[in-house]
Amino acid sequence: MRITIIEDDDRVARGLVTVLAQAGFEVHRLATAAEAVRAAPSDVVLVDLGLPDGDGLDVIRKLRDRPETAVIAVTARSEEHERVRGLRAGADDYIVKPFGVPELLARIDAVLRRTRVARAMSEPGEPLTLGPMRIGVGTREVTVEGAPVTLTRKEFELLLLLARRAPNVVSRDVILDQIWGATWESSSRTLDTHIAALRHKLGPSVPIRTLHGVGYRLQAGPLTKPAPGPGPTGRPEPTG
Repeated sequence: MRITIIEDDDRVARGLVTVLAQAGFEVHRLATAAEAVRAAPSDVVLVDLGLPDGDGLDVIRKLRDRPETAVIAVTARSEEHERVRGLRAGADDYIVKPFGVPELLARIDAVLRRTRVARAMSEPGEPLTLGPMRIGVGTREVTVEGAPVTLTRKEFELLLLLARRAPNVVSRDVILDQIWGATWESSSRTLDTHIAALRHKLGPSVPIRTLHGVGYRLQAGPLTKPAPGPGPTGRPEPTG
């Protein structure tokens, strides 16, 4: 797991590099906004907002073009309006100096959970095929029985999560955490809306089954009643 630290203070940067490397991350340190924009993609970027050659908020805005990258603003600016600016610029989280190592690691774990699906989709890999449905992971193209299906970003992420776990059940809590990064009631209603939209767009040949109180399961192929098998006498078993 690769983490990039964008911090011009050498002492602070050395401390962050040390603790994150000890936690098992591959760590790279940059000191300027210009270096940050040119840097190779990372799983997590820690951005100091007070950089010598530019505002860290501008760096965060540019990093929003990489949905697979989680961004944490790391700064001494503790005022509420500064935190709001950082989050609105596109930061996934905001941590104020000074902070403890356990808090930093917990925040990194949280933002990594929220970007897990986007990271998986950033690796093109082979198309995923389930019954009549084909998913181009890198291209974000979905077809059912050869016909293209147009999905929103969240619909695609939800479908991909269900498809990767099929035919297993994916709990509502897992879906909400990985797709929306939240578990509150309003997000739960949003999930129901997205499931309904997916069912409408995919049609009956790719059914999404509901396990009430648990979650959802993607079943590739139409639900059909099995033909009755032969009974002990060689005749079909009664179905009534």
